Amino acid sequence: MTDPRLFPATAMPDTDWWAALWPDPEGVLRKLGAGPGTAAVDLCCGDGRFTAPLARIAAEVVALDIDPEMLRRAEAEAARQGATVARWIEADARDLAELLERPVDFVLIANTFHGVPDKAALARAAAAVLKPEGRFAVVNWHARPRDETPVLGKPRGPRDALRMTPEAVAAAVEPAGFALERLVELPPYHYGAVFRKAETAA
Repeated sequence: MTDPRLFPATAMPDTDWWAALWPDPEGVLRKLGAGPGTAAVDLCCGDGRFTAPLARIAAEVVALDIDPEMLRRAEAEAARQGATVARWIEADARDLAELLERPVDFVLIANTFHGVPDKAALARAAAAVLKPEGRFAVVNWHARPRDETPVLGKPRGPRDALRMTPEAVAAAVEPAGFALERLVELPPYHYGAVFRKAETAA
């Protein structure tokens, strides 16, 4: 039975096509602004495709997912790669502000934002844990028909109705106290929207 807490279209792909789609996750993270000396959160971390590389780049990483099986898989992947994650948290992403002990520099959500029922609430949760001028990076599928985004010969990604343009992401995120800093193309089918938290945001 599907967990009713899970966001729509959050089934985790198998390892083969995930690796085909993201052959260089560390390179993606660097393009998005993850860097040495930063404290970071991998929000809705899934099976850890970005968690372990993020932990190799940043000074400290917390990974959160609502699905305990995903957390187990992510933890195993981090161990396989020899990456150290400071905390693994099983919780709803919208409760993030209640779970962290101190502010962070960088929050990542990859391949999940399109399915979040209350995107504004999640953006507020990210803003609440970021330091002033901290970054919130949203990795999304381009709003192209699913038939046009094949991986290993089959259409992949969320259904058409869930896909979001960068403008739609900005409209959901900026009211939480963010400004869109830049868009990063992540071929073949994704983009990264990097938002900067305003100094006066809560």
